[in-house]
Amino acid sequence: MGKSLPISKIRNIGIIAHIDAGKTTITERILYYTGRSYKMGEVHNGEAVMDWMPDEQERGITITSAVTTCHWEGAEIHIIDTPGHVDFTIEVERSLRVLDGAIGVFCAVGGVQPQSETVWHQADKYRVPKIAFVNKLDRAGADFFGTVRMMSDRLGANPLIMQIPVGIEDSFQGVIDLLSMKRLVWDEETLGATFRVTEIPEGLKEKAVQYQEKLIESVAEFNDQIMEAYLADAPVTDEMLVPGIRKATASLKLVPVFCGAALKNRGIQPLLDGIVDFLPSPLDVPPVEGVDPNTGQVKKPHPSDQSPLAALVFKVMMDQGRRLNYVRIYSGRLKAGDEVLSPAKQTKEKVARILAMHANKRERIDEAGVGNIVGVVGLKASVTGDTLCDPSDAIVLEPIDAYEPVISVAVEPKTHADQEKIDLALSKLEAEDPTFRVKHDDDTGQVIISGMGELHLEILVGRLKREFNTQVNVGKPHVVCKETVKHAVQATAVFEKEIGGNRHFGEVVLDLSPRERGRGNRFINNLPDESLPTDFVPAIEQGVMESLESGVLQGYPVVDVAVALVGGTHRESFSSDLAFKVAASMACKDALQKSTPVLLEPIMAAEILAPEDFMGDVIGDINARGGKVENLERRGKIQIIKAMMPLSKMFGYSTALRSATQGRGTFTIHFSHYDRALEPLKAL
Repeated sequence: MGKSLPISKIRNIGIIAHIDAGKTTITERILYYTGRSYKMGEVHNGEAVMDWMPDEQERGITITSAVTTCHWEGAEIHIIDTPGHVDFTIEVERSLRVLDGAIGVFCAVGGVQPQSETVWHQADKYRVPKIAFVNKLDRAGADFFGTVRMMSDRLGANPLIMQIPVGIEDSFQGVIDLLSMKRLVWDEETLGATFRVTEIPEGLKEKAVQYQEKLIESVAEFNDQIMEAYLADAPVTDEMLVPGIRKATASLKLVPVFCGAALKNRGIQPLLDGIVDFLPSPLDVPPVEGVDPNTGQVKKPHPSDQSPLAALVFKVMMDQGRRLNYVRIYSGRLKAGDEVLSPAKQTKEKVARILAMHANKRERIDEAGVGNIVGVVGLKASVTGDTLCDPSDAIVLEPIDAYEPVISVAVEPKTHADQEKIDLALSKLEAEDPTFRVKHDDDTGQVIISGMGELHLEILVGRLKREFNTQVNVGKPHVVCKETVKHAVQATAVFEKEIGGNRHFGEVVLDLSPRERGRGNRFINNLPDESLPTDFVPAIEQGVMESLESGVLQGYPVVDVAVALVGGTHRESFSSDLAFKVAASMACKDALQKSTPVLLEPIMAAEILAPEDFMGDVIGDINARGGKVENLERRGKIQIIKAMMPLSKMFGYSTALRSATQGRGTFTIHFSHYDRALEPLKAL
């Protein structure tokens, strides 16, 4: 990380996609061709540099986002390879929060798959400019133009085709670059490190000219200079097109689309050129916004090394027992030995060491400037989403959204020695992962761990055994439910008691009613004038909200209810905050009992791909599990079923689907909403 490198030459990019679209394979090729790696690691051999965790190597999937740095054409590229599996969505979310650009990878056979949509919309949420790479053009069933159409239809993107493939499936040879109007063919002997630039074959010239026209037309829509040249039939040069495409990409108007076959080493160098030419530097994106914790005013730190420090901790990792924080610097410089302020914790933190990251390898550096993503050792209190800033110029940057876990299991240590280690190990895992929760059940004495899915918890239990040498017994998965009410009721409660020689009195009348699903809880003060001193209202609200934390059916949190304070009485000198808080809690519990409480369970949105011959069996199984088919769509000989299914009925579904489709069916699920168990469906 040379100090002399201008900020305009830095690119912070992430690779996002559906599971198995080829993200890690592309990253491995980028590292090889930029000279960062001397050997190409393959995911299927468990040798990928970026998939360094033992669980990742065994399963052939990415679990944790890994950071690395490489150089290309004078630019410094920081790459985060993110997971594609829905259970690890938080890894994508926190990576996108700190990136300036992203590469969306699509499988030319599967097209735009469900998790591709999820991560693409996550990137849209943070307004991250994107380029796309259509991978696996050498596979049977590959369809480049079909995938580009799906990008428009499903993602609402505006794809700009930069290359068209020469051949497809087995006959895929290379690409035609529409800017240079040349054919690029990769050499197998050099593992794709070299490629030949040749003239476009006669049979493809007309098609290439047609797509080049479309490219110029699309860019001209957003660039007056190109539009004037185009209308005047004057030549539109690369010198005009490249800045035009870059500007339209940075403002999220266009998505340049590249193509290739990463496993066959084809198409990576033009993608690297695309990263440098079209994705923004930290100077090209709008400045990050923060708030002054003292005044509440909005601040926009200027991305320059001379500005006061503003940086965001976007990930915490336990590394050989030490806490390693991944930090993105938005302004100023971070130096080893600095004392920085963590405004969220109101504490000062000491930066002991700064590390340049390459997956799980690292190199010590003395300082880092704007746009850099580095590892920091020495921070004790800061967690994911916390800001680090100059103590004399405080700022709080927007934190990172976390997700609520939907599934839990009980874990018990196998031996007394494990008992002592388990709490420490779990607290370390909890510090790393904002979607992982640990709770001690006082009634059963068990430790309950909660996460985003079966795979998420399975990996965490595996890490307990492997990294912390802690042997545990794991209970059956248990769905995390919520409670709500069906009817509106009124309840009154009186608290009158002598405590510590003082008499306490409070009477509260509450109206409790259901709200629309997903609206959350609300407390309303509808007290008639002067019936109670307003000083007691905060205590009443606290009593109500605390009692909603555990319902009357099975102790799950109560959601989507409105509680109105409509009356109450007090006695001079006897009434107290304590009395009204307890009375409110008693009235709320009474109201919950009387209002027909019901359980809400997590409902998952499932997308199931199955050959049409097996449709009857698959839909019959969905119905039997209390699912609801929302949509059927045909893609070639495959049928795509979109359904809502209760999570409690999804355990073991992958085995059931495989046996119903002779191993040819696949599915993906993600959390949709909480609701009552779905009504059984009639056969379609």
